[in-house]
Parts: sequence; structure tokens; C-alpha cells
Amino acid sequence: MVEATGGSRVGWRCTGLRWPGEAPELGWENGRDRRGSVLVYGSVLGFRALGERSCVGARGNACPLGALVPGRSTGARCAECARLDRAHSVAADTIADDPRSYRVYLAWFGPGMVKVGITAEERGAARLREQGAVVFSWLGRGPLMAARRTEEVLRAALGVPDRIPYARKRAVRGMLPGAGERAGEVAELYGRAAALEGRGWPESLERLPYEAVDHSGLFGLPGLAGGAGVGAVRELVAGGGVAGRLVAAAGPDLHLATGDGGAVVVLDTRLMTGWELVRAAAGPEAPGDEDGGGRGPAVTVPVEDLGHGGVQDGLF
Repeated sequence: MVEATGGSRVGWRCTGLRWPGEAPELGWENGRDRRGSVLVYGSVLGFRALGERSCVGARGNACPLGALVPGRSTGARCAECARLDRAHSVAADTIADDPRSYRVYLAWFGPGMVKVGITAEERGAARLREQGAVVFSWLGRGPLMAARRTEEVLRAALGVPDRIPYARKRAVRGMLPGAGERAGEVAELYGRAAALEGRGWPESLERLPYEAVDHSGLFGLPGLAGGAGVGAVRELVAGGGVAGRLVAAAGPDLHLATGDGGAVVVLDTRLMTGWELVRAAAGPEAPGDEDGGGRGPAVTVPVEDLGHGGVQDGLF
């Protein structure tokens, strides 16, 4: 978020929230420049959207049409770029000959919300952090198609979903049970899944030992306990801004205290992509700086009640 001299403005575009390690990081691009801003809980963040929201392109390439995209879209891609992006993804089942090793995981997002999924072994647990999994355990490792087959077996035999509506994950983060109960649901499912060995479990998938990993502290979720969560940003609009003190982050979400009686508003950072962003009055001097010393947090974009679905019913 930089303003150039001579009346012209050079705006940074956010590429989303990522989890390369043990701290959340916002990615930014400005022409050929790339940077990341490590976020610190308790810091003040603020920005304002300018102009129109444009398609972010596909697979690292700019949108050839320069298309505009709706404010509520979490993908920030036009129909053609979305098709191209998905066509080369593992999720689309179009890369059956992928030689990499994959891991199958069990992830917990809240009471009664446990799913099965897969991720490339080389990525470690990054995929779990990107989804906002509060607790997870590895289940097995092996070739891609064996991992896919295991997903299907767990869905058919145990009724385990491979997707959780994202609004459900967001709505329960401020009222999670204790660590023992969180891990208990994952352990119970792990036991049921392990019992399927010899009964549909792919022979080429090596079962991994149960070990619960809890991300509550990493996400800053203790700071949400008992907090007054009031809603989620529905979309950004030209001239609209968001600013607040960062309380927690999970998956693509930032939980910001707005200064209004301790109220916390959730911002899905996928809604930031495609916009030109500049420093807000209450925000930092540059993307992700810890404290801009502004005049007070504020949210001047549409917000929806958390109890009615949050930003949208997107799925991971």
C-alpha cells in the first residue's frame, strides 16, 4: 500500500493469507514486486479498496481478458481462468499419474465437524493450516490414487465427508471445547478408519500412527473465547475499508477487533484478492505492518451476521 509521487498511485494487490510456517502471512504483489507480511496478533491492520476488482488470472498468468469479478467471489477469477486453474489441480482428478507421495489426514473444525482429505506429502501440514483445521492427525501415506481411494472408502463405509461448509467452521471458532474433547473426536474416527484395513483399505497406502496436532494456539483462538463475534465481511466495495486489531487467524480468515465494545469481525482474505489496496486511516504504513498509529479501527464494507452463513457457503 504505497502512494507514489506526482499524483499517481501504486497500489499493492493482496494474493491472500498463507501459512508457510508457524505464523500467518499476507502475500502482496505490485507489478513484478512480490512480498510477504508476517502477521502478529495484537497488531493493527487497515486498508481501503480502490477502483474495480479484476480477475487474478490462472496458474501464475494474468487474465487475458482483463475481466472484472464480483465482490463476493472468493476465487477472484473469471469463468475462463477458474476453469483453467481447476483443470490443473489435484482436486479435479485430472492428474492420475502424479508421481508424488500423498498423505491422507483427518481434520477437526468443531464439534461434529471432522473430514477426511489428502495433501501432497512435500507440503507437510500447510494444507491443514490453510483450511483452518483446529486439530488433525495423519492417517496414511502412499500414491495419489491410493489416497483418493481411501477418501472414497471412508465416505462410503463411515459416512465421513471430504468437505465442510466453510461458514460452519467460522461460526464455532469462538466457542470451542477443551483440547481433550477436540482430540477425542479425531482419535475416535482414526480408530474406526484403521479398522477398515483389509476391508477396502488400499494395499499401497501405508497407515501412519495416530498423533493429534492442535492448531488452536497457532491460530490465536484462545483470544476469541467468550468474545463478541458480530459478523463476517460479505464483500469489499470501492472506497470501502476494513481496519482493526488482529485477534486471531485461521485458514484464510482474519478475526479483527473493531473497537466497538470488543466486537470481532471476520474478514476472509480471499475477498481482498483482485483489488488495489491502499493504507486506511487507521491502518499500517505498508501491507502487514504492525501498527499504523491511526485514528481508530473501523469497518465500512457490508457485513453479514455470523449466524447466517458468514461470507458465503464456500467449501474447502
